[in-house]
Amino acid sequence: MSLLHRKNSVIELKLKNRAEPELYRDFFPYSQVGRVSFGHHLITPAPADPMFITDTTFRDGQQARPPYKPRQIRDIYRMMHELGGRSGLIRASEFFMYTEKDRKAIELCRALDYKFPRVTGWIRANLDDLKMAKSMEFKEVGMLTSVSDYHIYLKMGWDREKAFNHYVKMVGQALEWGISPRCHFEDVTRADIYGFCLPFAEKLMEMSKAAGLPVKIRLCDTLGNGVPYAGANLPRSVPGIIAAFINDAGVPGEYLEWHGHNDFHKVQVNAVTAWLHGCSGVNGTMFGFGERTGNAPIEAMVIEYISLTGEDDAANLKVITEMAHYFSTELDYRIPDNYPFAGREFNATSAGIHVDGLAKNPEIYNIFDTDLLLGKPSPVIITDKSGRAGVAYWVNHELGLQGENKIQKGYPGVGKIYERINQAYEKGRTTSFSSKEMRALCRRFLPELFITDFTRLKQLASSLAADLVMRIGANCKIKGTGSANYPWMQQVVEDYDFIQYLHMVDTNGKLIAFVVSDPQYQELYEKMPLGYDFSGRQWFIEPMKSGGLHITDIYQSHFTDKLILTVSTVLTDEKDDIAGVVAVDIQLEELLQRAELMDAEKEEDDEQQQS
Repeated sequence: MSLLHRKNSVIELKLKNRAEPELYRDFFPYSQVGRVSFGHHLITPAPADPMFITDTTFRDGQQARPPYKPRQIRDIYRMMHELGGRSGLIRASEFFMYTEKDRKAIELCRALDYKFPRVTGWIRANLDDLKMAKSMEFKEVGMLTSVSDYHIYLKMGWDREKAFNHYVKMVGQALEWGISPRCHFEDVTRADIYGFCLPFAEKLMEMSKAAGLPVKIRLCDTLGNGVPYAGANLPRSVPGIIAAFINDAGVPGEYLEWHGHNDFHKVQVNAVTAWLHGCSGVNGTMFGFGERTGNAPIEAMVIEYISLTGEDDAANLKVITEMAHYFSTELDYRIPDNYPFAGREFNATSAGIHVDGLAKNPEIYNIFDTDLLLGKPSPVIITDKSGRAGVAYWVNHELGLQGENKIQKGYPGVGKIYERINQAYEKGRTTSFSSKEMRALCRRFLPELFITDFTRLKQLASSLAADLVMRIGANCKIKGTGSANYPWMQQVVEDYDFIQYLHMVDTNGKLIAFVVSDPQYQELYEKMPLGYDFSGRQWFIEPMKSGGLHITDIYQSHFTDKLILTVSTVLTDEKDDIAGVVAVDIQLEELLQRAELMDAEKEEDDEQQQS
């Protein structure tokens, strides 16, 4: 195969400066759908060796959603390592470094001390950003070097020569500081490949050789205009772009990365095409998160890599399922039920699979052993042929019931659900029951298996309130009787307006200090003066027994008629002996309104403790 490829360029590469931008109106008329043109040249595939993935979940992926919290980035990075970092398949992760939270996330990920994915940065091509990368001791950093005339002329107001000189200067400074730059050829599929991109790439290779450091090139298909078709013309041809950089500009395939977007539903096939034509690195994000239409899904590229190479041990595919659960629960992102590899029903079919079929041979409909490889058994699609066993299987599978918690087909609620299903088919239904319909039936006939909304609210309120009270207990020492000895108490009720009554008692349950948040209730609470005996209250008894936290059930306040709960914990002295109890009556409705802010405060406290 190597005989069919030129090893050295026979084309003299020269920067072609222009007075006016080249916008390729034949390909991109703008008022119409873009065109693909074909020539008479065919490019022979020359698969990259090695092939690897660069993760941009924390850079490109964050441009499509609310920013990840530092600990969430650390968690996802850890899972990325488990998915494909151990083998080096997922070779690097790219990070922003502009905010304090960005830098905290980088610190947390570096602390894990993984060889792969390497922690790399992303900056704009200016000196201030480069100084920041240097101060954070990055050995490799992505640098935005836009290459299309759309960006150079229309966005930046430069011409090609000015852009070329500026980029070269920034790359030179990076190399002087020992930083290996990765130049992001932004919008390459609308750029003049031979008039700007290749002369620039050739210059970068000269600088790389002189400095003895890699200078990498990321080919960014910013609007997803690339096409994988044989014989397609530049600048849209993915095979043509890769071949030109390798054969004509002399860029080693291992220095090239392909960064695609999914504007035209070609993000994965374009990435694979880049691999097959010699580009070692492809970029992706977990589940395709990225600005506008998203990037190549890393989980898809991992499986594609195994398919192409047969290297089954290159990745732990069960981490895909772990990631999907994390995104659903921690990030509150709903992955579509039919989303490949990660959706809850991606390996199910409405074409007749039921319990009997699964028992006979799931291979008939399943793409591979998803239970073995992904930890995702084939779910049952419910029809009138599923039987009670099918309904019980669906409930256990969907609700995650295991061991002694599993329900059997004789469970009363199962029979009621199956009866409703049969009634629907008797009335002429022909389609299977969706997950949404099944969950509705389960909520109606198996309510005991679900947490009620009220219970969920109570759990949330308890969790948030408990964190606050634990912080109060950890920082408070008994200094005498009367609120004048505890000026912080007034500040607490002002800061947290959901607190109705903050009070402290000694080891005998006698009231030693209190603050009422709302003056209109002051007189009512003064009916329980200093010295009032609370020793019979559960919020006092339980912490004194356990030495820890206690949360009451929700009840109606005798003074304000509002729904409240009382959270209490012990106070200790210098010897860590129990010296009393602090308790807070919290208004449920007001607390839930403050839930997001409380969660953020807890997050900041956790991060400070970790650092």
